[in-house]
Amino acid sequence: MSTTDKVKKKLFSMPSSFTVLFIIIAIMAVLTWFVPAGSYEVDEAGSIMSGTFSYVDQQPQGIWDVFMAPVKGMIGTEGTPGAIEVSLFILVIGGFLGVVDKTGALDAGIAQVVSANRGKEKMLIPILMFIFALGGTTYGMAEETIAFYPLIIPVMIAVGFDTLVAVSVVLLGAGVGVLASTVNPFATGVASQALGISPGEGIIWRLIMFVVLYAIAVAYVYRYAMKVEKDPEKSLVYEDFEKNKEKFKIEKTEEKMNSRQKIVIALFGLSFLIMILGLVPWTMLNENWTIFETLNDGLMSIPVLGTLLGQQMVPLGDWYFMEITMLFFMMAVIIGLFYRMPEGEIVESFMSGARDLMSVALVVAIARGIQVVMNEGSITATILHFGEVNLSGLSPVLFSVLTYIFYIPMSFLIPSTSGLAAATMGIMGPLGVFVGVAEHIVITAYQSASGIVNLITPTSGVVMGALAIAGISLTTWWKYTAKLIVIIFVASSIIIGIATMFS
Repeated sequence: MSTTDKVKKKLFSMPSSFTVLFIIIAIMAVLTWFVPAGSYEVDEAGSIMSGTFSYVDQQPQGIWDVFMAPVKGMIGTEGTPGAIEVSLFILVIGGFLGVVDKTGALDAGIAQVVSANRGKEKMLIPILMFIFALGGTTYGMAEETIAFYPLIIPVMIAVGFDTLVAVSVVLLGAGVGVLASTVNPFATGVASQALGISPGEGIIWRLIMFVVLYAIAVAYVYRYAMKVEKDPEKSLVYEDFEKNKEKFKIEKTEEKMNSRQKIVIALFGLSFLIMILGLVPWTMLNENWTIFETLNDGLMSIPVLGTLLGQQMVPLGDWYFMEITMLFFMMAVIIGLFYRMPEGEIVESFMSGARDLMSVALVVAIARGIQVVMNEGSITATILHFGEVNLSGLSPVLFSVLTYIFYIPMSFLIPSTSGLAAATMGIMGPLGVFVGVAEHIVITAYQSASGIVNLITPTSGVVMGALAIAGISLTTWWKYTAKLIVIIFVASSIIIGIATMFS
């Protein structure tokens, strides 16, 4: 390579995720100087009240605010929840994986899975994507997927694919599930509650959307994977192909797992099963599903045992990041002790694993900083008011599609699906009724927009965390998903339009 080529390569090298995010924070801060600031009045429950928008004094964000945004993004502010719980979860997951990895059980187990599926590796894509899509559509599986990337990436690399395929299986799988949320209580549930309707209203259309978008996503990833398998130079991350094969390689082993490694794998799988059972809000899905609450109360009432377990033990279904972080911390200790690892080795393995995901934990905080600048600059309410004023008075089908489009920038400003629903449904639902659009259509438009944005937005800690683990730049991910996003947008718009006509 000539000196000129080297200089060009250096000049055109893409900035890291940290730099991209910080640039976006700075751009948003500049916008707060020009976009009029505004606010809405809220009721006792904290929900925005329609028709109460008013302009307020400009809140321009300066240099101090730009550099403070990632700090507040980690700790949290009154208007923006902090990323500390998610970041700590990521670090503990890293520690957990470090301990498991030290036992050798993962390498042996994954190697045997690859060997057993030799010749039918392609089936891993639709199967795994369906599993993650189910998690997305039922309980909004998102941040929890961070734990799976270090497991899926080596498998996909081992069978001849690249890191983009691996990230797609998890991120796009869970993402299209969230986009077509059928009973997701944090999207469909919160929005339905805000409008006073049953989460079951419109579920048929959301099921149709789930099937269609899952099929589109699988076909897209499958086609790309086959292209890479046939010719690795077709990979969008080909320059890192050999490096990734070395970085994520599965150690070759001809030995079968020993008995202790098999039990480690069982404990490993049990950890994720408990996590899923703990996160699915059973009573929100059906008020009669109280088995875990009853079981928890029963255990707490047993003399001595209840005290030994801990009187503050939270029943499965009411868990969130504090509880699942505790789960993986506890399971790391249990697995280490069971495998008879010395205390120092357990601690060192845990710290080494946490160290590997430190950058991922920090990326999440910086991504949250974008939302901090938006909120403290008081421009989110202004964007919402724009929709309130301009979306009324339209035909039903046009209103539903434009509502979908309107929610796209709103989803960028408010990445939290539940937060977005709480902030806007009190306004957008009644607007839909005024023009003859069923409230469940507005909900579907909102969660579709939120879902499609959260597949690519740099404000999402999930997206940035996944890409950081895989070593993929944000611009490469955008290039890879560009056509898919257009296809998903068109398909979901058509479904929303048809649903509007027949609802």
